[in-house]
Amino acid sequence: MTSIFERLIRLRNPNFSFAPSIESRTLYSFIWTQMWSMIRGWKLLFLGKKPKMALLGRNTRFFNSHKLDYGKFMKLGDGVYISALGKEGVQFGNSVGIGAYSRIVVSTSLGNPGKGIRIGHNVGIGEFAYIGGAGGVEIGDECIVGQYLSCHPENHIAEDLDVSIRHQGVTRKGIKIGKNCWIGSKVTILDGVEVGNGCIIAAGAVVTKSFPANAVIGGVPAKLLKMRS
Repeated sequence: MTSIFERLIRLRNPNFSFAPSIESRTLYSFIWTQMWSMIRGWKLLFLGKKPKMALLGRNTRFFNSHKLDYGKFMKLGDGVYISALGKEGVQFGNSVGIGAYSRIVVSTSLGNPGKGIRIGHNVGIGEFAYIGGAGGVEIGDECIVGQYLSCHPENHIAEDLDVSIRHQGVTRKGIKIGKNCWIGSKVTILDGVEVGNGCIIAAGAVVTKSFPANAVIGGVPAKLLKMRS
């Protein structure tokens, strides 16, 4: 049984192997949990989708699912909510993992639906993330992301002091994150930001401007700390 599951996991993660120190009870508990996640993945058939070896946690929910497209081995943690209400919907590559209680929401407005969210191959995002897609969000292949990521590709207009801010409309530029980036826990990325390939963003950073490839950035607001050489 162990070798069978190890081979199955290697379809998603070719370098995986169970550590020798893992106790049998822990291993069987893990296998049991993954089996149920695979079984829950078949509920995608009720949405008119192919399971594609998806692993779904408990209480995963979808809205406007006909605009959701995903590759093989999608993994969604407990309580993940995906709303593909937008012009381009939500697109995941192969082996995308979204941590528990995260929200992937293109738009919440039927009057002004957003653009879309595109996440590349082999991307792992930690628990409690919020990724809005009103102005468009792109995350490149091979990115690893800590817990509580927050992406907001939209800004409110607030120039007129005589009109409520909520009635002045919004601007949308979008957010683009390159390939092979490492984003720490509790990072916030605001509208109009482009982060180049190979960047590292320190935990807790608030990214308000764009940075080139291979930059190491951090702080509030985020600034260049050094370049990866």
